[in-house]
Amino acid sequence: MRQRGQRIRRRESREHRDRWMITYADLITLLLIFFVVLYAMSSLDQEKYGSVIASLQRSFQTGSGILDGGSGVLNGGNGLKNGQNSTGSGSTGLSSPSPASSAGASAGTGDGSGQVGATPSAEASPSPRELAFRRQEAKLAELMNVITRYVKDNQLGDQIFVADKPQGIAITLSDRFLFDVGKADLKPAAFPALRQLSGLFRGIGATVSIEGHTDNTPVLPSSRYKDNWELSGARALSVLRFFLDEESLSPGQFQYAGYADTRPAADNTMESGRQKNRRVEIIVLRQLQEE
Repeated sequence: MRQRGQRIRRRESREHRDRWMITYADLITLLLIFFVVLYAMSSLDQEKYGSVIASLQRSFQTGSGILDGGSGVLNGGNGLKNGQNSTGSGSTGLSSPSPASSAGASAGTGDGSGQVGATPSAEASPSPRELAFRRQEAKLAELMNVITRYVKDNQLGDQIFVADKPQGIAITLSDRFLFDVGKADLKPAAFPALRQLSGLFRGIGATVSIEGHTDNTPVLPSSRYKDNWELSGARALSVLRFFLDEESLSPGQFQYAGYADTRPAADNTMESGRQKNRRVEIIVLRQLQEE
């Protein structure tokens, strides 16, 4: 009995010694609540905050305050100077808002006369290469329209086909329109159409690819050409020679190739398909020439 009473007294004494932790935990909790209430009661200085925002906007627009003599970040190499728009000729920078609109963008500042909001964004001016590509696209569209009208007016719809393909404007000429069977010499009847094309190719600013194609029928033993590779290449070369020798177009504007029967446009098992495969394609490529 005595030992049991001693164990009970030891347990009670330990509980009395640990009661201070409860008080300490309550104190820490109250301090935490106190600081949370202080933080919630604190408020930002709106006037100073608005001044900082306005200063940052002016810095990004004019470049002042970032690097001495530097240009604005948003305006590339043609930023604002002394709060005024750059008006030099050939300027390609972004258009920037006036200082009044910049000041009005700051929150809670000004006399209330300016509009409150973000500075309006402006699109970057296109690069010279992009402008050149746009001009080329306009020329290609006009080229397709002119050729389409020419084919319709001269009733050549079964001999000349025009299509807008991803690589460029493709003008397909049937071999019956250009050549005799198994030959690569141009027919005189094809000259007017080729002259019309040569006039359109002047100043187009794009590479013109002339590509010869055949069907899968082997050349005759009496042919001057060894196989369809030579025949297709010779036919493409004949068209190229016409543009260079007869129309004096620039050689650097052209390229040519012969593909034989490796790129058929139709089924070679039928005569109608083989007829479509015997062709010369003139493609005005969608790529700018290197200056």
